[in-house]
Amino acid sequence: MKRLPRFPHVFPTRTRREFIERSFCGFGKLALASILLDEARGGESIRPAGTGAPLSPGSTPPGPSARRSAPAQSVIFLFMAGGPSHLETFDPKPLLQRLDGQERPKEFGEARYQFVKKGARLLGSRREFHRRGKCGIEVSDLFPNVGRMIDDIAVIRSCQGDMVVHSAAQYELFTGRIIPGFPSMGSWVVYGLGSETSSLPSYVVLPDRGALEGGQPMYANGFLPATFQPTMLRSGPKPVLNLDLPAGVNLRERRRTLDLIRDLDRATGGELDDELSARLRTYDLAFKMQTEAPAVFDISGERRETLELYGVGKEPTDDYGRRCLLARRLVENGVRFVCVVSGGGPGNLQWDAHSDIEENHRRMAAHTDLPVAGLLEDLKRRGLLASTLVLWGGEFGRSPEAEGGKGRDHHNLGFSMWMAGGGVRGGQVIGATDAIGLRAIEEPHHFRDIHTTILRQLGLDQDELSFLHQGRRERLTLIQGNVIEKLVS
Repeated sequence: MKRLPRFPHVFPTRTRREFIERSFCGFGKLALASILLDEARGGESIRPAGTGAPLSPGSTPPGPSARRSAPAQSVIFLFMAGGPSHLETFDPKPLLQRLDGQERPKEFGEARYQFVKKGARLLGSRREFHRRGKCGIEVSDLFPNVGRMIDDIAVIRSCQGDMVVHSAAQYELFTGRIIPGFPSMGSWVVYGLGSETSSLPSYVVLPDRGALEGGQPMYANGFLPATFQPTMLRSGPKPVLNLDLPAGVNLRERRRTLDLIRDLDRATGGELDDELSARLRTYDLAFKMQTEAPAVFDISGERRETLELYGVGKEPTDDYGRRCLLARRLVENGVRFVCVVSGGGPGNLQWDAHSDIEENHRRMAAHTDLPVAGLLEDLKRRGLLASTLVLWGGEFGRSPEAEGGKGRDHHNLGFSMWMAGGGVRGGQVIGATDAIGLRAIEEPHHFRDIHTTILRQLGLDQDELSFLHQGRRERLTLIQGNVIEKLVS
C-alpha cells in the first residue's frame, strides 16, 4: 500500500469499516481515560478525599462532591414489616364502614391482589379514630401514645409501591428496586455522608426475632463497597455478643492480635481487595467497640423515667422499647442510619394480617405504640429530633376487601407512612386515598419520593449521589424521585 508523502507512517483508509478498525485502540484509550478520571473523582473509589481511611469521622466519602447544609444528620427508620393497614391506623374511611359486607362499587376500579378473590366483600374497620393534638389529625385508637405526638408528625396518606409480594416490595422500599443486589438506603446514606464516629458502625439494623421474606439483601450494601454494609445486631437484652474482652485478655494483647491478623493479610502482597479491606476495618471497629462502646449498649444507667417512657421492663413493650431506646443512644453517638424492625418470622408474627386484622394489629400496635412515642418524645427533649429524621411504615398497606372474612390482603395502590423530625413540618396530612382506601388519588407519592426527600433533608442530591456499576451510573431513586415539598417547606 502506498504511503502518504507528508506522513510516511500513516496508511490511508479506503472504507469506513477500515477507519473504525484502525481507530479502535484510540477509542479504547479515550474510554480508559474517562474511567480513570471518574475513579480519581471518586466514582468507584472507597477512599474519601483527603484521608487515609474510609469512613473516618467527619470525612466526606466519594459519593457527592459537596454536601449542602441540611437539618438532618441521621435517620431512624421504624420498619413495620409485613404491611400495616392504613385503614386501621392513620386513614379513616367512613364510607368503607357503611359498605361493610358489600362488593366494591365498580366506580372505584380494579386492583391486583395476591390472595383476595374476585367478588370478595369490603371489610369495614372496627377501630375508632380520634382527632389528636393541636392539628386535629385523626389517629386510630391503636396508637394512643403516638397520637399525643401527632403535632410533630407528618402523615403521608398517598404512598404507593409497585409490588404486592413481600420480598419484592421490601426490596423496593429499602433499595428502590424490586430485586435483590442493590444498595439499601442506609448504605446510600453512609456512602453519601461518611461517619461521625470511629467506635460504632455507621449503619445499624436492629431486627425483630425471626427472619423476613426479603432477608439480608434488603438491608445490604449491594454493589457499593463492603465498607458501607450494615451491622446487624440482635434482638433481646444483649444486642451485641462478646462486647466485653475475654477473661484474662487485656487491651494490649487484643491490639497485638489484630496487628498480627493485619500483617498476615498484607503478607500476600499487592493491594487488598474490597472485601478483605472491609474485614480488616471491621476488626478495628470491633476492637474500638470493646474499648469505647460498651457504655452505649448498656442502658442500665438510664433514669427510670426514661425506661418507662419507652416501656422497658414491662410487657409487651420491653423488646421493642429497648431497641428504640438503643436507636436514640446510637444516633446520639454519631450513627448515621438505624433501622428498628417490628415484625419477624412468618405471617402473623409480622403486620401481615391475612386471617384476622383485629387480633394482629392490636397485638403489633401494643408492642410498638408506647416505644415509638417514647422515642419521639425523648429525641425532642434532648434536642435531637431536629437533627434526626424518623420514618415509620411498611412495604405496603392492606386491602379494603376482606380475605377469609376477617383479614386483609397486601395492598400497594395507596397506603400511609409518616415522618417526623429532621426538618419535617409536623402536624399535617399529605395526600389522600379514595373513599374506601383503594388507591391514592391526591398527591400520590411513590417510594422513590420518600427516598428523595430523605436524601434532601440530609443535604444529598439524588443525581449527585450515584455509583458507577457495570457501566451505568446507579442511584437510590432509579430514574427520578420528587421531593415531597409540603413535608419540608
